[in-house]
Amino acid sequence: MQKKMLIIIGSVIVLFAALYFVIDYKNQQAIGDNDNPYGKDDLEQATVDQLDDPNYQNQLLPEELSEKLDNGEDMVVYFYDPTCPHCQELTPRLVPLTDEMGVDMKKLNLLEFQDAWGQYGIESTPTLIYFEDGEEADRINGAQPNDMFRAFFNEYVVDDSGENDEQAS
Repeated sequence: MQKKMLIIIGSVIVLFAALYFVIDYKNQQAIGDNDNPYGKDDLEQATVDQLDDPNYQNQLLPEELSEKLDNGEDMVVYFYDPTCPHCQELTPRLVPLTDEMGVDMKKLNLLEFQDAWGQYGIESTPTLIYFEDGEEADRINGAQPNDMFRAFFNEYVVDDSGENDEQAS
């Protein structure tokens, strides 16, 4: 009886170990098969799950953001966390809106780059910030209605002709 219990427990441990290695292998394949925009091999599972999602393209690394801001560039940056339910609700609404309005919205994944929370004064996710001449001009916190984002983009990014200011210059 005790021998059978040990065999069963041993089998369960072997199955869990095998499952772990299969999932790890699958994740490494997913990271390697895609153009990994994060510049690192050890990604959180929630990030790996979004690698192929068109809503989470146009990623920006913190070093790139710092460089662009140091150069005085204007840009819209969406700070999000893939595990945040508010981000999961907003992103599928916000990305099509930016596409429709011609806004080049960069995305910074706070789950992968924790230092950006303090560096940019992010208090909650999602947070959308417009930087003008390398300085923060305005921000929207939370999964607000689309009309609020449309007005934000019209005020800061899209000129009166309906063109994106960055594209028009």
